[in-house]
Amino acid sequence: MNGGGSGLPDDALSNLLAQMRTAGDAAAPKASSSAELRRDTSIANHPLYRQMQFERNIAKVTGLSNPYYRRHDVRAGSVSVIEGREAVNYASYDYLGLNGDPRIVEAVTEAAREFGTSVSASRISAGERQVHRDLELALARNYATEDCIAFVSGHAAAVSTLATLMGPKDLIVHDAAIHNCIVVGAQLAGSARRLFPHNDLDVLEATLAADRARFDRVLIVSEGLFSMDGDGPDLQRLLTLKERFSAWLMMDDAHGLGVLGATGRGIFEHQQVDPSGVDFWLGTLSKSLVSCGGYIAGSAMAVDLLKSHAPGFVYSVGMPATNAVAAKVALELMNSEPERVARLQRQSQRFHQAARQAGLDVGDSWGFGIIPVMIRESLPTVVLAERLLARGINAFPVLPPGVAEKAARLRFFINASHSDSQIDETVAAVAEEMARL
Repeated sequence: MNGGGSGLPDDALSNLLAQMRTAGDAAAPKASSSAELRRDTSIANHPLYRQMQFERNIAKVTGLSNPYYRRHDVRAGSVSVIEGREAVNYASYDYLGLNGDPRIVEAVTEAAREFGTSVSASRISAGERQVHRDLELALARNYATEDCIAFVSGHAAAVSTLATLMGPKDLIVHDAAIHNCIVVGAQLAGSARRLFPHNDLDVLEATLAADRARFDRVLIVSEGLFSMDGDGPDLQRLLTLKERFSAWLMMDDAHGLGVLGATGRGIFEHQQVDPSGVDFWLGTLSKSLVSCGGYIAGSAMAVDLLKSHAPGFVYSVGMPATNAVAAKVALELMNSEPERVARLQRQSQRFHQAARQAGLDVGDSWGFGIIPVMIRESLPTVVLAERLLARGINAFPVLPPGVAEKAARLRFFINASHSDSQIDETVAAVAEEMARL
């Protein structure tokens, strides 16, 4: 292959550039010709794009279709219609089956009539809507915190919060399986970063003992219910460690809300721990609350600071009133109809137990809402997902780098609306197709 119009092979061009850099120390640099400076900057030559094309070519050779961005023709609940074919759906976050609930739709319709479909600017400049504060205060009550701030994006909520609160003199220590938003936020903050193996709080303790004294502020980050593994940490021990080492604790309970605890309030209710000891509760509105956006619940001072300085809040358009209303009504329904949480947990346990009895590897999942079936290798995982879809079962394949190497899996999101027969037939189909693999 020729190097970007230079007329030189890639290796010859690399050698020439290396010689030029070495010679630059001994002699004044010479003006380069336009031919020497020319590079192929097309997207087609971008290494990430080339990797994508390589993977797609493998799929073509093996006869597999692309599992990403499949078209859903209807509202995706426990059942969906994917590219014209009905399938039992395990690829949506609608844990409590509230998406499309007539009460939420009616409230959203009324909010659209009153406020329109956009607040048209950032809240700091366009002013507040009471619907935003109603949602934020309802979320604050859920976590027993003083206040809450709602962002238009869940990812931006995490990134902006870390970038605002942490800096180059600080340390962020997080679970190795943490969501991408925490990694990006730590990078933007410029803080030192340490990882501890998934849910290994002994290593976390050792890391804090070794490094705490070197930094001004330290933030520990974990999740209430990990979206890939369906498990979580020992929250009480995390609180003990954060107090012992004078650190902050942030818990991402995006998948825990509506799923864990007798009434769905999250990991703290599931483990019967006082939530007020957690400094920052991070969450998103797109799971059990069937809306879109994110939030940070914490002290009044922290929320005040974020509302004044968090870039993803100050410099972003405010959340549409319709989104805020949808999430608030969904939270009210979660609280007033605990039978939804109970059914979700019952159906999740049914799937979890049936999968284990069928000899499927469900990892360390707790069996609440999220249940992985571990395949390990990427290609068989994609093959299995395609065979299941052909049988009317939509389960999404999760591959590296979304998970670690040799940790590919199918991930099943359980919905309170999934029936016993759907779950039993799904587990049987997975076991049959696994045997064929």
